[in-house]
Amino acid sequence: MKRDSVAAGQVDGRMGGRGFGGFCWSRLPALTFSCLVLLGSIASAQSSQVQPADHQSADRADLTVYLMTMGPGKAVWERFGHNAIWIHDPVRGTDQAYNYGLFDLRQEKFLVRFLQGRMWYWMQGFPAQSYVETYRRANRSVWIQELEMTRSAKQELQQFLEWNERPENRFYHYDYYRDNCSTRVRDALDRALGQRIRDYAADRPTGKTYRFHTQRLTANDPLVYTGLLIGLGQPVDREISAWDEMFLPLALREHIRSVTVARPDGREVPVVRSEQTLFESSDPLPPARPPFWLPAYLGLGVLIGGSMIALGVVGRRGGSVRAGFLSLSLVWTLLVGVLGLLLAGLWALTDHTAAYKNENVLQLNPIALALVPLLPRLTRAPGNRLGMIIAALLAGLSVAGLLLKAMPGFSQVNGEIIALALPIHLGLFLGAWQLGLSTPRLTSPVASLHEPRRNPETR
Repeated sequence: MKRDSVAAGQVDGRMGGRGFGGFCWSRLPALTFSCLVLLGSIASAQSSQVQPADHQSADRADLTVYLMTMGPGKAVWERFGHNAIWIHDPVRGTDQAYNYGLFDLRQEKFLVRFLQGRMWYWMQGFPAQSYVETYRRANRSVWIQELEMTRSAKQELQQFLEWNERPENRFYHYDYYRDNCSTRVRDALDRALGQRIRDYAADRPTGKTYRFHTQRLTANDPLVYTGLLIGLGQPVDREISAWDEMFLPLALREHIRSVTVARPDGREVPVVRSEQTLFESSDPLPPARPPFWLPAYLGLGVLIGGSMIALGVVGRRGGSVRAGFLSLSLVWTLLVGVLGLLLAGLWALTDHTAAYKNENVLQLNPIALALVPLLPRLTRAPGNRLGMIIAALLAGLSVAGLLLKAMPGFSQVNGEIIALALPIHLGLFLGAWQLGLSTPRLTSPVASLHEPRRNPETR
């Protein structure tokens, strides 16, 4: 792994949860493609004229600590926002923004680590004013919150961040929800504040889940939305606390307003001393809730499944209709089989814990790959028993995925995937069954018995 300073090829993850973005979640199937889309880059910028707020003269010789929050952008990997810790040091004459969202595409075995869920991220400080300008040019909002902290707490925080920035200390294994660029900022501030953030937030319910936020923040891209819905398993459907919810930078910005600290005289005061908007984006914020797209998924599933049945019925008379059924069925079974292998691999072979216990394997199962070589025979020869058994098994597993929702322990939020897959699996089975009822007349051995005998000399 390269442990050098920021250069070309090094990337600011900017995910506040990502992913897979990651999750800080390209458009490959399931969690893998949903993570790849989170890769972004950050370039060095020219210094802006943005300055911290003025303070009383008594504070000018002291450090000033800001929680710096950046709003969502248009790209998928930017939808979760970003944050950093900004420390203004009047003695040194520096303004340093410490960012935990960096990774390097040139790292040794980067792709392997990415697929395994063992990516290395690191933190590094940047000149805060040019950092703000980077987001201004990207039309992303920038807010800062000055934090109420004792002088010793500010110094302790600065020393910790400088220690954390050293090459031997800066790297960490990134987790899209539990250990990302926003949770690292949260933890650093909580450490300096004597665990005041944890005391406030650890047991405070939100009524939301990781999936809830992931869906609402990726609703601008239906393909990525669907990929994450497929790839994320049961772990992202438990209710999260306010502490957990701070995997999102904007949630940290919101919750920290309710945290209090004790002043030297013992008086409790809000930890947020003041707030400023350094830049306001012209783009709207993401929706507050995920979209309700289940009817759309069901409509698409019924359309495809119904088409398979219709092609099977009409295809009993032979002709090109059978080829249409075969083509549609091959595309579906290949897609289901490949996605099923991916889901099984994410669950069994990687550290992507968000993909564990994924009920979508009942809808997208690797068994479908066994049907691929049998489909041509299924559309030509009656009584292809093995092909019909596999088609029936896929449909049965899909139905079981729906019925098991009534049982304890099957609480994954995957209604859209069931609504899409179940009608198609049933359509594939019923269409193949219709084709198996008869075959074209000229190829039927039964029909040939009833053909009238002709004189060989008749022309």
